[in-house]
Amino acid sequence: MPTYTAPTRDTRFIVNEMLDLASYGNLPGFENASADMIDTVINEAGKFCAEVLHPLNQVGDREGCTRNADGSVTTPTGFKKAFEQYRESGWGTIAQPEEFGGQGMPHVLGFVVEEFMAASNQAFAMYPGLTAGAISAITAKGSDEQKEMYLPKMISGEWTGTMNLTEPHCGTDLGMIRTKAEPQADGSYAITGTKIFISAGEHDMSENIIHLVLAKTPGAPDSSKGISLFIVPKFLPDADGNPGARNGVMCGSIEEKMGIHGNSTCLMNYDSATGWMVGEENKGLAAMFIMMNAARLGVGIQGLAQAEISYQNAVTYALDRRQGRALTGPADPQAQADPIFVHPDVRRMLMDAKAFTEGMRALALWGALQVDLTHKAQTEEEREEADMIISLLTPVIKGYGTDKGYDIANNMQQVYGGHGYIAEWGMEQFVRDSRIAMIYEGTNGVQAMDLCGRKLAHKGGAAIQAFFKTVDEEIASAKADETLKPIAEALDKALTDQKAATMWFMQHAMQNPNDLGAGAHHYMHIMGIVSLGLMWLRMAKVAAARLSQGTDDKAFYEAKLTTARYYADRFIPDAGALRRKIESGAASMMALEADDFATAA
Repeated sequence: MPTYTAPTRDTRFIVNEMLDLASYGNLPGFENASADMIDTVINEAGKFCAEVLHPLNQVGDREGCTRNADGSVTTPTGFKKAFEQYRESGWGTIAQPEEFGGQGMPHVLGFVVEEFMAASNQAFAMYPGLTAGAISAITAKGSDEQKEMYLPKMISGEWTGTMNLTEPHCGTDLGMIRTKAEPQADGSYAITGTKIFISAGEHDMSENIIHLVLAKTPGAPDSSKGISLFIVPKFLPDADGNPGARNGVMCGSIEEKMGIHGNSTCLMNYDSATGWMVGEENKGLAAMFIMMNAARLGVGIQGLAQAEISYQNAVTYALDRRQGRALTGPADPQAQADPIFVHPDVRRMLMDAKAFTEGMRALALWGALQVDLTHKAQTEEEREEADMIISLLTPVIKGYGTDKGYDIANNMQQVYGGHGYIAEWGMEQFVRDSRIAMIYEGTNGVQAMDLCGRKLAHKGGAAIQAFFKTVDEEIASAKADETLKPIAEALDKALTDQKAATMWFMQHAMQNPNDLGAGAHHYMHIMGIVSLGLMWLRMAKVAAARLSQGTDDKAFYEAKLTTARYYADRFIPDAGALRRKIESGAASMMALEADDFATAA
């Protein structure tokens, strides 16, 4: 049976020391996040996730969700009660606006709770996770009436939300959707069509489910420019705002999936269901992207979360399992064999996991701070820069974070050897659950193309230049410190590789767009390496300062410095190889004809 302990000590280090959240106390919302409140949220969220959600993780995986004859869905044993506890504790309200019942605290703390939930029980975490994305879209684009009707109950957890994009014949190319929205005399629309892969599409944990649905109105352009967004509730609100008549939306089936069995991933049928347009006609894709960007950051956190829980269990196993002897001689001469923890190849996998999870946690929370500053920074210039940075980082956090998160889960399963392949140890579930994060909310190939095809060129390259400037300044400052200098010099080389790859795209992509497509994935990983390198340099700076001042937690800060050096030694050099892959272009990748891929004799 796997275990989970929320990484509260490391989280407090990032929030309180690296980000220094208290220094933003003059900004709206941050005044609610006192030092005591921050520690309370982190510690209590960790307890809730470890004690309430994690014990249900394997239960949800084994039982899955059940579709009943009437189209309703029953969630796994314990999920409904756990959701009641989640709602009563107010965990979903932390970063939501106070005017609609939220606590108005920084998104940084909301991201902390998201990580702990996704690590302890990813399938469960998706129910409130999709709701948070729907709240974002309604908050940004909904009418005042829609906000008043839906946000208070969605924020409280009484109602949940979904996003409905994909159809059986189209996924990423949303311009091809066929779901129709016919205008009605009362200002509503009749929504008809089929949506697939709808996470949390039907369940028994909330009294209403608010679907956000992409559809096309009559005469709309037959492309992505003809998409509108609609609110389609499971139950139509009555005059008092309570669930009334059943709407014409039904779960047709539950997808049989590789993982996240505890989440009801549904095929949804809309049969003249009543819906209301959100925002402007034919501008629905822009409205949905608000929700998708929020969801993409959440999915990046899922990559971190599955890496974290698999890492925790692999460390425990490696310290306990005895096989062979240390290469330098018996580590425990009194025993028949040494713990596998002493073997360099096992240590390699564990150190990779430690370096990634701690670095990725810092990047995700720094990204959350940019979300906050986008809305709450004092000057327009600061708000614009924060918006550019988080827009640039979103595909990296999602794409690189889930690619590496899956790699880490795989390697932590490897630490167990044959036992890792056996279900009762729980490691194979982490691998299965982590795999979806590379696919949904835009596959990682889509994330790479978003980064390279859109974000790099945005506003004439202003965002990537702002990123380069931030990293350059951090490197220059750190080189003056002998403790930090090796880490800074390694990061400087990786940043040079990223700048060169960026320039190569500028010189070649216009002439041959395939050169951009062939290198986009590699570029996303270079930027991931540099971004985590920036985080490790900042964490090392804090750790070195704490050690020089004297501290009662010397081992923690020394481990930070050692892990930062490991990251510089073992992760950062990959940037050079990725740059060379990019500069090889698309010629050999695209040269073969379709028939050349056939394997038949």
